[in-house]
Amino acid sequence: MRDNGTPHQLIDVREAYEAEACSIGGTLIPMGEIVERRNEIRRDVTVIVHCKSGNRAAAVIQALESRYGFSDLVNLVGGITSYAAEVEPALRCD
Repeated sequence: MRDNGTPHQLIDVREAYEAEACSIGGTLIPMGEIVERRNEIRRDVTVIVHCKSGNRAAAVIQALESRYGFSDLVNLVGGITSYAAEVEPALRCD
């Protein structure tokens, strides 16, 4: 989506210390803050949600869709760990 210039929003649901160690950009909204900060999540574009492995992102997506009516949310499968391994090997997220 970045390469194509497709409008989207990237949300990182990891903790601040995790994002400081390694980041692919986007808006940092830790999982524990997602409900109170849900107004920062766009509804007019695809929203990519990521964490370290994909598990927290999946839980966040499920909650936002079932409780707050969000749609067009996508989990970055495998999280930033897979992204680093498959897309940007120089990125160190250990």
